[in-house]
Amino acid sequence: MLSFESDYNNGVHPIVLQHLIETNDVTSLTYGLDQWSVAAREKIRIATECPNADVFFLNGGTQTNMTVIDGCLQPYEAVIAVETGHINIHEAGAVEFTGHKVIALTHHNGKMSPDDLAKYMEWFTNDQSREHLAQPGMVYITFPTEYGTIYTKSEIDEIYNICKRFDLMLFIDGARLGYGLMVEDTDVTLSWLAQHCDVFYIGGTKVGALCGEAVVFPRGNAPKHFFTTIKRHGALSAKGRTIGVQFDALFTNNLYLTIAKYAIKMAMRLKKTFLAKGYQLYIDSPSNQQFVVIPNEKVEKLAQKVEFSIWDPYDQNSKICRFVTSWATTEQQMKELESLL
Repeated sequence: MLSFESDYNNGVHPIVLQHLIETNDVTSLTYGLDQWSVAAREKIRIATECPNADVFFLNGGTQTNMTVIDGCLQPYEAVIAVETGHINIHEAGAVEFTGHKVIALTHHNGKMSPDDLAKYMEWFTNDQSREHLAQPGMVYITFPTEYGTIYTKSEIDEIYNICKRFDLMLFIDGARLGYGLMVEDTDVTLSWLAQHCDVFYIGGTKVGALCGEAVVFPRGNAPKHFFTTIKRHGALSAKGRTIGVQFDALFTNNLYLTIAKYAIKMAMRLKKTFLAKGYQLYIDSPSNQQFVVIPNEKVEKLAQKVEFSIWDPYDQNSKICRFVTSWATTEQQMKELESLL
């Protein structure tokens, strides 16, 4: 079977794997206090141009989202996201499980509108019964979004200014951050992003690592006892080196962005192929996730030889299907898919 189902259904990038092998026989401290985790944190501080950043390594994306949100908010506070936001639809209520309401705003091609955010906060602030409501404490956005779309600098800047105006934290989910930074026309860089939020994370699981995410509090602004909070949420790896070694490799010689750039190249080729074959794009995504409208009968036939995600029905006769590229996408796979289309 050809696989375009996800960017984390394969193993680990060979260079990362090699670093794991090379360090395998060396003993180290545990819980992320090992020498490779220390080195990786410093490399991330250099890459983000945040010398005082607090950096923590967690097991996976869901644990990261719930741990950051619960660790940063008071028990009575809520997080604002768009209705298509990952925490709202694809994490099995993990955030709500910690006791925090997810306030869902309308999405615009997967993105949050600064105007919608401002209007909601103005409504909340002027509501005389607001003490009876869950209190907004954080705004959550993803980069890229669930639909592969990308926020511009001006959009993030405007959202961040609204957050500061209403005393909200801005949390950027970077599970696919590398791909967002490597799209062809983005004006967002890693260092710029780090200066325009309160906390974000660098996704490893979906960008070449076997597992692991790196949470960054850019100004050394991590909540008190955040290490303990990570463990309390089951997101702390006893063999923390397994994540630290991988990020040490990913942030050596620009590997993280090189991996992402290759996946974007393959995704743009994939997009051109679909268009050349006469398929309709559901949304014009510049990232490694491509959403295509495919007739039902073709979906059934294609699914016999290709793994991909059926996202939503488009109408009675067709479905929205997602195809994803990664470091592991090969030229041969691309050619085989082209012939099947």
